Amino acid sequence: MKLYDCAAAPNPRRARIFIAEKGISIPKIQVDIIAGENMKEEFRSINPRGLLPVLELDDGTRLDETMAICRYLEELYPEPALLGTTALERAQVECLQRKMEFDGMIAASEVFRNNTSNDSFSYRSMPGTDEISAIDGLVARGRATLRQFFYWLEHYLKDSRFIVGERFTMADITALCAVDFAKWVQIEIPQHNVHTLRWFDEVSSRPSAQA
Repeated sequence: MKLYDCAAAPNPRRARIFIAEKGISIPKIQVDIIAGENMKEEFRSINPRGLLPVLELDDGTRLDETMAICRYLEELYPEPALLGTTALERAQVECLQRKMEFDGMIAASEVFRNNTSNDSFSYRSMPGTDEISAIDGLVARGRATLRQFFYWLEHYLKDSRFIVGERFTMADITALCAVDFAKWVQIEIPQHNVHTLRWFDEVSSRPSAQA
């Protein structure tokens, strides 16, 4: 296997943290999104959508969605379980991971990609294309959604160590990447979110967070 990766991008980081938590080694090929390498023909032949990460299997099969990659690896390497161990826990991880992705990751992406002062992305408001200009209204929507993200993150963490109870899961990985991604647009955890700050200190100190 090999992973087409971008060290600077939040979605590939989710896959890297997952892989690090599993303790497995997968060779990585860097693709520079900032420089637009993901939109060049060389990478389009790997993933026509121009998106990262991509996991290429030994037989040439390619998985180009972060959660599909993580589900595949969870099947191959079930310990430690990051997607849940029971039917209920798997459903909870799926539910909360998706909320962290939509309310956190995607909202931060809307702000980042649609900020017209961002010269690298002001003409790439949609991932994988250079044909759609920034849309100012999406910045305000993204910021509003991130406020909701932090409100609910504090709620989920007020009675538990991690987002899904006492076990570190994919929901925590996605939320961590969302929080760090939001910093790119100068949005940070509100200081009154004491449970979120406690959680963030803990998950940020895990060795996998440096992956």
